[in-house]
Amino acid sequence: QVQLQESGGGSVQTGGSLRLSCAASGDTNDSNNMGWWRQAPGKGREGVAAINAHGRTLYSDSVKGRFTISRDIPKNTLYLQMNSLKPEDTAVYYCAADKYSNRPLQFADWAFNYWGQGTQVTVSS
Repeated sequence: QVQLQESGGGSVQTGGSLRLSCAASGDTNDSNNMGWWRQAPGKGREGVAAINAHGRTLYSDSVKGRFTISRDIPKNTLYLQMNSLKPEDTAVYYCAADKYSNRPLQFADWAFNYWGQGTQVTVSS
């Protein structure tokens, strides 16, 4: 079992920046995919960014060029640097991890077995 704990959420104005962190503990896997998802009020959960063990990344069109995902494997920590934030980025952000190794990188919630509790990001205009 893997435990994921997000931190770094908060409230910023349009154009501001935040950096989310996700600390993984337990039976971690250095060869897995990890990702960030978000859920805005009244909407479904959507994939934002994902990264595999080799550093290959995947971004949703809505955040491409503004968000950067990275991971520190020795520290078992995942990051999401969010710049040029917009009100539509307001959501609860979740860290997710795949249980298995070296699976294709994709935005499918069935491809991620472990989920954090989420951290709130609020962007005001």
